[in-house]
Amino acid sequence: MTSPDRAAPAPAAPPAVSPEERTALAWTQSARFLTTASKLDQLPPPGLPEIAFVGRSNAGKSTAINTLAQQRRLAFASKTPGRTQHINLFQLGPAEAPDALWADLPGYGYAAVARDAKLRWQQVMADYLAHRHALAGVVLMVDARHGFTTLDRQLLGFVGERVGNGEVKLLVLLTKADKLSRNEAAKALMQAQKVLAELASDDADIGITLFSALTRQGLGDAACTLRAWTSPPASNPQPTPESTPST
Repeated sequence: MTSPDRAAPAPAAPPAVSPEERTALAWTQSARFLTTASKLDQLPPPGLPEIAFVGRSNAGKSTAINTLAQQRRLAFASKTPGRTQHINLFQLGPAEAPDALWADLPGYGYAAVARDAKLRWQQVMADYLAHRHALAGVVLMVDARHGFTTLDRQLLGFVGERVGNGEVKLLVLLTKADKLSRNEAAKALMQAQKVLAELASDDADIGITLFSALTRQGLGDAACTLRAWTSPPASNPQPTPESTPST
């Protein structure tokens, strides 16, 4: 108990948010439900760039999506992992002119799901990741305490060629990072880098971020990455004929 003549230490100030992070977080907060599909042919025609969220059923995928969107129930987190068997699409950007879609793919690897359902959804995800024309990036949730599992590596195989040739970007969120010590977190990052080195190439765009829905660690970095994926690159204005200096 603090004595009357000795003030308690002030709580630590929250980390500062950069203007870039503030802009990106305002964009992620605009996420809103669009539609759900149980088959690829039920999805809307490819148009806006899509970012797919994938991960094991207990890796905190729905929680990470809700944290990024700063909403409590945007992505449905079932009490029984692995029970959600649909692709849920969310729009982002202005309501009158959305500029991107998030695709929440079903979690994988939960033992209680029937084998035929597992195989069916494995094929759906493989087809989506390998062939969906609008796919711009993939966010893979991996539990930081356990690292890449066999199923995580298998999923990387579905999209590996497109990541390697630069067609699709990849961000790995090492979730539940608040449960790790500093040394454990550094080890988790190093092990993830070794796994992803197999996909590395001059064209590949691959990122890794320690992420915690509880402490919001990595939130700003992840939001900035996703926003950059769907924002057209700024170009230098070309001089008009009237403004071109005469020679």
